[in-house]
Amino acid sequence: LQHKFCLFIIIMLLVYTKMLLRWSSAGSFFVHKRSLQSLQMVYAEYGDPSKVLHERTEELKPLSKGEVRYKMLAASINPSDINQVQGVYPVKPPLPAVGGGDCVMKIEELGPEVKEFQVGDWAIPSHPGFGAWRTCGITTPDHLIKVNNKLPAQYAATLSVNPSTAYRMLKDYVKLGPGDAVLQNAANSAVGQLIIQLARHFGHKTVNIIRDKNDGGKTAEYLRSLGADHVVIDTQFKDESKRIFGQLGPPKLALNCVSGRSTLYLAGALAAGGKLVTYGGMSKQALQIPSGALIFKHIQVLGFWLTDWDQKPENRQQRIQMLDELSELALSGKLKMPLYESVPFKDFRRAMEESLTGTGKKKMLVFD
Repeated sequence: LQHKFCLFIIIMLLVYTKMLLRWSSAGSFFVHKRSLQSLQMVYAEYGDPSKVLHERTEELKPLSKGEVRYKMLAASINPSDINQVQGVYPVKPPLPAVGGGDCVMKIEELGPEVKEFQVGDWAIPSHPGFGAWRTCGITTPDHLIKVNNKLPAQYAATLSVNPSTAYRMLKDYVKLGPGDAVLQNAANSAVGQLIIQLARHFGHKTVNIIRDKNDGGKTAEYLRSLGADHVVIDTQFKDESKRIFGQLGPPKLALNCVSGRSTLYLAGALAAGGKLVTYGGMSKQALQIPSGALIFKHIQVLGFWLTDWDQKPENRQQRIQMLDELSELALSGKLKMPLYESVPFKDFRRAMEESLTGTGKKKMLVFD
Protein backbone atom coordinates (compact mmCIF):
# COMPACT_ATOMS: atom_id res chain seq x y z
CA LEU A 1 0.00 0.00 0.00
CA GLN A 2 2.84 2.36 0.90
CA HIS A 3 4.51 1.54 -2.43
CA LYS A 4 1.32 2.36 -4.35
CA PHE A 5 0.92 5.64 -2.47
CA CYS A 6 4.49 6.67 -3.33
CA LEU A 7 3.89 5.77 -6.97
CA PHE A 8 0.72 7.88 -6.96
CA ILE A 9 2.62 10.86 -5.54
CA ILE A 10 5.32 10.52 -8.20
CA ILE A 11 2.73 10.38 -11.00
CA MET A 12 0.96 13.48 -9.65
CA LEU A 13 4.25 15.36 -9.44
CA LEU A 14 5.03 14.46 -13.05
CA VAL A 15 1.58 15.62 -14.19
CA TYR A 16 1.93 18.85 -12.22
CA THR A 17 5.41 19.47 -13.65
CA LYS A 18 4.10 18.92 -17.17
CA MET A 19 1.31 21.42 -16.55
CA LEU A 20 3.80 23.98 -15.23
CA LEU A 21 6.00 23.56 -18.28
CA ARG A 22 3.00 24.00 -20.56
CA TRP A 23 1.92 27.15 -18.75
CA SER A 24 5.50 28.46 -18.84
CA SER A 25 5.83 27.96 -22.61
CA ALA A 26 2.54 29.73 -23.25
CA GLY A 27 3.07 32.28 -20.48
CA SER A 28 1.45 31.30 -17.17
CA PHE A 29 -1.68 33.08 -16.05
CA PHE A 30 0.11 35.22 -13.52
CA VAL A 31 3.15 36.12 -15.67
CA HIS A 32 1.02 36.58 -18.76
CA LYS A 33 -1.39 38.83 -16.91
CA ARG A 34 1.38 41.06 -15.58
CA SER A 35 3.26 41.27 -18.88
CA LEU A 36 0.18 42.51 -20.73
CA GLN A 37 -0.16 45.64 -18.61
CA SER A 38 1.36 48.45 -20.69
CA LEU A 39 2.15 51.75 -18.99
CA GLN A 40 2.19 54.56 -21.56
CA MET A 41 2.71 58.32 -21.82
CA VAL A 42 -0.14 59.57 -24.00
CA TYR A 43 -1.38 62.89 -25.35
CA ALA A 44 -4.93 63.51 -26.62
CA GLU A 45 -4.30 67.07 -27.79
CA TYR A 46 -1.33 69.13 -28.94
CA GLY A 47 0.35 71.52 -26.56
CA ASP A 48 2.95 71.88 -23.83
CA PRO A 49 4.29 68.34 -23.20
CA SER A 50 4.44 68.98 -19.45
CA LYS A 51 0.68 69.59 -19.50
CA VAL A 52 -0.81 67.40 -22.23
CA LEU A 53 1.12 64.17 -21.59
CA HIS A 54 -0.51 61.81 -19.08
CA GLU A 55 -0.12 58.23 -17.93
CA ARG A 56 -2.35 55.49 -19.28
CA THR A 57 -2.39 51.79 -18.46
CA GLU A 58 -3.59 49.59 -21.28
CA GLU A 59 -4.51 45.92 -21.14
CA LEU A 60 -2.95 44.29 -24.19
CA LYS A 61 -5.05 41.77 -26.05
CA PRO A 62 -3.89 38.24 -26.94
CA LEU A 63 -1.83 38.13 -30.11
CA SER A 64 -3.56 37.68 -33.44
CA LYS A 65 -2.06 36.18 -36.58
CA GLY A 66 1.02 38.08 -37.75
CA GLU A 67 1.52 40.08 -34.53
CA VAL A 68 4.39 40.25 -32.05
CA ARG A 69 4.53 41.40 -28.45
CA TYR A 70 7.57 43.39 -27.37
CA LYS A 71 9.14 44.77 -24.21
CA MET A 72 10.66 48.24 -24.45
CA LEU A 73 14.35 48.42 -23.53
CA ALA A 74 15.29 52.07 -24.14
CA ALA A 75 13.71 55.14 -25.74
CA SER A 76 15.12 58.62 -26.30
CA ILE A 77 13.56 62.05 -25.84
CA ASN A 78 14.46 64.07 -28.93
CA PRO A 79 13.52 67.61 -30.00
CA SER A 80 11.40 66.06 -32.77
CA ASP A 81 9.45 64.08 -30.14
CA ILE A 82 8.73 67.28 -28.23
CA ASN A 83 7.74 69.10 -31.43
CA GLN A 84 5.37 66.25 -32.29
CA VAL A 85 3.55 66.58 -28.97
CA GLN A 86 3.43 70.35 -29.51
CA GLY A 87 1.83 69.77 -32.91
CA VAL A 88 4.52 71.56 -34.92
CA TYR A 89 6.23 68.51 -36.43
CA PRO A 90 5.23 67.27 -39.92
CA VAL A 91 4.58 63.71 -38.66
CA LYS A 92 1.26 63.68 -36.78
CA PRO A 93 -0.04 60.29 -35.60
CA PRO A 94 -3.80 59.99 -34.91
CA LEU A 95 -4.82 61.21 -31.46
CA PRO A 96 -4.75 60.03 -28.76
CA ALA A 97 -1.16 58.94 -29.37
CA VAL A 98 1.69 57.47 -27.37
CA GLY A 99 4.65 59.86 -27.46
CA GLY A 100 8.19 59.13 -28.61
CA GLY A 101 9.63 57.60 -31.74
CA ASP A 102 13.17 56.33 -31.36
CA CYS A 103 13.64 53.21 -29.30
CA VAL A 104 14.80 49.62 -29.15
CA MET A 105 12.64 46.73 -28.02
CA LYS A 106 12.95 43.02 -27.33
CA ILE A 107 10.54 40.57 -28.96
CA GLU A 108 8.83 38.61 -26.18
CA GLU A 109 6.08 36.65 -27.94
CA LEU A 110 5.17 35.67 -31.50
CA GLY A 111 1.68 35.36 -32.91
CA PRO A 112 0.77 32.65 -35.43
CA GLU A 113 2.58 32.75 -38.79
CA VAL A 114 5.30 35.22 -37.75
CA LYS A 115 8.49 34.22 -39.57
CA GLU A 116 10.52 37.44 -39.54
CA PHE A 117 11.47 37.38 -35.84
CA GLN A 118 12.35 35.02 -33.02
CA VAL A 119 11.71 35.52 -29.32
CA GLY A 120 14.69 37.44 -27.93
CA ASP A 121 15.39 39.41 -31.12
CA TRP A 122 15.86 43.17 -30.84
CA ALA A 123 14.09 45.61 -33.13
CA ILE A 124 13.71 49.32 -33.84
CA PRO A 125 10.75 51.08 -35.51
CA SER A 126 10.66 51.22 -39.29
CA HIS A 127 8.16 54.11 -39.34
CA PRO A 128 8.08 57.53 -37.61
CA GLY A 129 5.73 58.23 -34.72
CA PHE A 130 5.95 54.68 -33.41
CA GLY A 131 4.96 55.56 -29.85
CA ALA A 132 8.06 54.63 -27.89
CA TRP A 133 7.15 55.90 -24.43
CA ARG A 134 5.54 52.70 -23.20
CA THR A 135 6.69 49.65 -21.29
CA CYS A 136 5.46 47.08 -23.81
CA GLY A 137 3.13 46.72 -26.76
CA ILE A 138 1.91 44.78 -29.77
CA THR A 139 2.76 45.48 -33.40
CA THR A 140 3.40 43.75 -36.72
CA PRO A 141 6.79 42.85 -38.24
CA ASP A 142 6.41 45.36 -41.09
CA HIS A 143 6.67 48.16 -38.49
CA LEU A 144 10.02 46.85 -37.23
CA ILE A 145 13.61 46.39 -38.35
CA LYS A 146 15.75 43.76 -36.66
CA VAL A 147 18.98 45.02 -35.08
CA ASN A 148 21.97 43.34 -33.48
CA ASN A 149 21.14 42.44 -29.87
CA LYS A 150 24.81 42.70 -28.89
CA LEU A 151 24.65 46.50 -29.18
CA PRO A 152 24.31 48.63 -26.06
CA ALA A 153 20.59 49.35 -25.75
CA GLN A 154 21.14 53.13 -25.68
CA TYR A 155 23.03 53.02 -28.97
CA ALA A 156 20.49 50.73 -30.61
CA ALA A 157 17.69 53.11 -29.58
CA THR A 158 19.28 55.99 -31.51
CA LEU A 159 20.69 53.95 -34.39
CA SER A 160 18.04 55.00 -36.89
CA VAL A 161 18.30 58.72 -36.10
CA ASN A 162 21.57 60.47 -35.27
CA PRO A 163 24.04 57.92 -36.70
CA SER A 164 21.85 57.50 -39.79
CA THR A 165 21.58 61.27 -40.29
CA ALA A 166 25.36 61.67 -40.14
CA TYR A 167 25.91 58.72 -42.47
CA ARG A 168 23.47 59.83 -45.15
CA MET A 169 24.71 63.43 -45.28
CA LEU A 170 28.28 62.25 -45.80
CA LYS A 171 27.25 59.78 -48.49
CA ASP A 172 24.41 61.33 -50.49
CA TYR A 173 25.35 64.88 -51.50
CA VAL A 174 28.98 65.03 -52.57
CA LYS A 175 31.33 62.31 -53.78
CA LEU A 176 34.08 62.82 -51.24
CA GLY A 177 37.54 61.37 -51.69
CA PRO A 178 40.33 60.61 -49.21
CA GLY A 179 41.53 63.80 -47.55
CA ASP A 180 38.58 65.93 -48.70
CA ALA A 181 37.37 68.41 -46.08
CA VAL A 182 33.90 68.55 -44.52
CA LEU A 183 32.89 71.72 -42.67
CA GLN A 184 30.21 71.69 -39.97
CA ASN A 185 28.74 73.82 -37.20
CA ALA A 186 27.25 72.47 -33.93
CA ALA A 187 30.14 70.01 -33.98
CA ASN A 188 29.63 69.02 -30.35
CA SER A 189 26.00 68.00 -30.93
CA ALA A 190 25.09 64.31 -31.10
CA VAL A 191 25.02 64.35 -34.91
CA GLY A 192 28.16 66.49 -35.03
CA GLN A 193 30.13 63.99 -32.97
CA LEU A 194 29.01 61.16 -35.24
CA ILE A 195 29.93 63.14 -38.37
CA ILE A 196 33.46 63.51 -36.99
CA GLN A 197 33.81 59.78 -36.35
CA LEU A 198 32.26 58.61 -39.61
CA ALA A 199 34.26 61.13 -41.65
CA ARG A 200 37.44 59.82 -40.05
CA HIS A 201 36.39 56.24 -40.87
CA PHE A 202 35.71 57.21 -44.50
CA GLY A 203 39.06 59.01 -44.78
CA HIS A 204 37.79 62.61 -44.82
CA LYS A 205 39.02 65.63 -42.84
CA THR A 206 36.66 67.64 -40.64
CA VAL A 207 36.66 71.31 -39.72
CA ASN A 208 34.37 71.78 -36.75
CA ILE A 209 32.82 75.00 -35.49
CA ILE A 210 31.68 75.25 -31.87
CA ARG A 211 30.45 78.02 -29.62
CA ASP A 212 32.80 79.35 -26.95
CA LYS A 213 32.03 77.09 -23.98
CA ASN A 214 34.43 78.77 -21.53
CA ASP A 215 35.43 75.25 -20.47
CA GLY A 216 39.16 75.60 -20.86
CA GLY A 217 39.16 73.81 -24.19
CA LYS A 218 37.63 70.57 -22.86
CA THR A 219 35.01 70.40 -25.63
CA ALA A 220 37.63 70.90 -28.34
CA GLU A 221 39.87 68.30 -26.71
CA TYR A 222 37.02 65.78 -26.58
CA LEU A 223 36.14 66.34 -30.25
CA ARG A 224 39.78 65.83 -31.22
CA SER A 225 39.74 62.56 -29.31
CA LEU A 226 36.88 61.48 -31.58
CA GLY A 227 38.94 62.29 -34.66
CA ALA A 228 38.28 65.98 -35.36
CA ASP A 229 41.09 67.49 -37.45
CA HIS A 230 40.33 71.13 -36.65
CA VAL A 231 38.07 72.61 -33.95
CA VAL A 232 37.38 76.35 -34.18
CA ILE A 233 35.33 78.67 -31.95
CA ASP A 234 32.70 80.44 -34.06
CA THR A 235 33.96 83.96 -33.26
CA GLN A 236 37.45 82.99 -34.47
CA PHE A 237 36.42 81.13 -37.61
CA LYS A 238 36.76 84.06 -40.02
CA ASP A 239 40.41 84.52 -39.09
CA GLU A 240 41.26 80.83 -38.79
CA SER A 241 39.52 79.61 -41.95
CA LYS A 242 42.10 81.00 -44.40
CA ARG A 243 44.91 79.17 -42.66
CA ILE A 244 42.97 75.90 -42.31
CA PHE A 245 41.64 75.74 -45.85
CA GLY A 246 44.97 76.90 -47.18
CA GLN A 247 46.23 73.54 -45.93
CA LEU A 248 43.22 71.33 -46.69
CA GLY A 249 41.71 73.05 -49.70
CA PRO A 250 38.17 74.51 -49.61
CA PRO A 251 35.42 72.09 -48.53
CA LYS A 252 32.97 70.65 -51.03
CA LEU A 253 30.42 69.91 -48.31
CA ALA A 254 29.21 72.02 -45.37
CA LEU A 255 26.66 70.72 -42.86
CA ASN A 256 24.44 73.18 -40.99
CA CYS A 257 22.45 72.58 -37.81
CA VAL A 258 22.44 76.16 -36.50
CA SER A 259 21.34 78.48 -39.35
CA GLY A 260 21.33 82.25 -38.82
CA ARG A 261 24.67 84.04 -39.08
CA SER A 262 26.60 80.77 -38.88
CA THR A 263 25.62 79.94 -42.44
CA LEU A 264 27.50 83.01 -43.67
CA TYR A 265 30.72 81.32 -42.59
CA LEU A 266 29.80 77.95 -44.06
CA ALA A 267 28.65 79.25 -47.43
CA GLY A 268 31.55 81.67 -47.72
CA ALA A 269 34.10 78.91 -47.13
CA LEU A 270 32.68 76.43 -49.66
CA ALA A 271 34.52 75.50 -52.83
CA ALA A 272 32.99 76.44 -56.17
CA GLY A 273 30.02 74.15 -56.77
CA GLY A 274 30.03 73.09 -53.13
CA LYS A 275 26.89 72.12 -51.24
CA LEU A 276 25.49 73.52 -48.01
CA VAL A 277 23.16 70.97 -46.42
CA THR A 278 20.85 72.09 -43.60
CA TYR A 279 19.42 69.52 -41.19
CA GLY A 280 18.53 71.76 -38.24
CA GLY A 281 17.96 75.33 -37.09
CA MET A 282 19.05 75.59 -33.47
CA SER A 283 19.28 79.39 -33.61
CA LYS A 284 15.66 79.59 -34.85
CA GLN A 285 16.87 82.14 -37.39
CA ALA A 286 16.72 82.10 -41.17
CA LEU A 287 19.71 81.07 -43.26
CA GLN A 288 22.07 83.88 -44.25
CA ILE A 289 23.72 83.13 -47.59
CA PRO A 290 26.13 85.62 -49.21
CA SER A 291 25.01 86.53 -52.71
CA GLY A 292 28.54 86.20 -54.06
CA ALA A 293 28.70 82.53 -53.08
CA LEU A 294 25.57 81.85 -55.14
CA ILE A 295 26.45 84.04 -58.12
CA PHE A 296 30.17 83.48 -58.52
CA LYS A 297 30.75 80.08 -56.89
CA HIS A 298 27.42 78.48 -57.82
CA ILE A 299 27.06 76.82 -54.45
CA GLN A 300 23.91 74.80 -53.81
CA VAL A 301 21.78 75.14 -50.68
CA LEU A 302 19.84 72.00 -49.76
CA GLY A 303 17.86 70.54 -46.87
CA PHE A 304 17.94 67.06 -45.36
CA TRP A 305 15.18 65.31 -43.38
CA LEU A 306 15.97 61.71 -42.52
CA THR A 307 12.30 60.74 -42.07
CA ASP A 308 11.61 61.61 -45.69
CA TRP A 309 14.52 59.44 -46.87
CA ASP A 310 13.51 56.55 -44.60
CA GLN A 311 9.95 56.40 -45.90
CA LYS A 312 10.84 55.98 -49.56
CA PRO A 313 10.32 52.26 -50.39
CA GLU A 314 13.29 52.24 -52.76
CA ASN A 315 15.59 53.08 -49.82
CA ARG A 316 14.54 50.21 -47.52
CA GLN A 317 17.29 47.76 -48.46
CA GLN A 318 19.89 50.52 -48.45
CA ARG A 319 18.65 51.53 -45.00
CA ILE A 320 19.06 48.00 -43.64
CA GLN A 321 22.60 47.81 -45.06
CA MET A 322 23.43 51.18 -43.48
CA LEU A 323 22.12 50.08 -40.07
CA ASP A 324 24.17 46.89 -40.29
CA GLU A 325 27.31 48.89 -41.11
CA LEU A 326 26.70 51.36 -38.29
CA SER A 327 26.14 48.46 -35.89
CA GLU A 328 29.42 46.82 -36.90
CA LEU A 329 31.29 50.10 -36.47
CA ALA A 330 29.88 50.48 -32.97
CA LEU A 331 30.66 46.89 -31.98
CA SER A 332 34.22 47.22 -33.27
CA GLY A 333 34.76 50.39 -31.22
CA LYS A 334 35.07 52.69 -34.24
CA LEU A 335 31.88 54.60 -33.44
CA LYS A 336 31.27 56.04 -30.00
CA MET A 337 27.76 57.00 -28.97
CA PRO A 338 27.25 60.58 -27.73
CA LEU A 339 26.60 60.71 -24.00
CA TYR A 340 23.02 60.41 -22.75
CA GLU A 341 21.68 60.42 -19.21
CA SER A 342 19.81 57.22 -18.43
CA VAL A 343 16.50 57.93 -16.69
CA PRO A 344 14.13 55.22 -15.41
CA PHE A 345 10.76 55.36 -17.17
CA LYS A 346 9.07 55.97 -13.80
CA ASP A 347 10.90 59.32 -13.70
CA PHE A 348 9.55 60.39 -17.08
CA ARG A 349 8.25 63.74 -15.78
CA ARG A 350 11.69 64.81 -14.61
CA ALA A 351 13.29 63.69 -17.87
CA MET A 352 10.75 65.64 -19.91
CA GLU A 353 11.07 68.79 -17.79
CA GLU A 354 14.85 68.79 -18.15
CA SER A 355 14.54 68.11 -21.89
CA LEU A 356 12.20 71.08 -22.28
CA THR A 357 14.53 73.42 -20.39
CA GLY A 358 17.73 72.04 -21.93
CA THR A 359 19.09 71.12 -18.50
CA GLY A 360 21.93 68.60 -18.48
CA LYS A 361 22.56 65.88 -21.05
CA LYS A 362 20.05 64.48 -23.51
CA LYS A 363 17.78 61.95 -21.85
CA MET A 364 17.44 58.22 -22.53
CA LEU A 365 14.51 56.43 -20.92
CA VAL A 366 15.36 52.95 -19.68
CA PHE A 367 12.89 50.23 -18.71
CA ASP A 368 13.03 47.51 -16.06
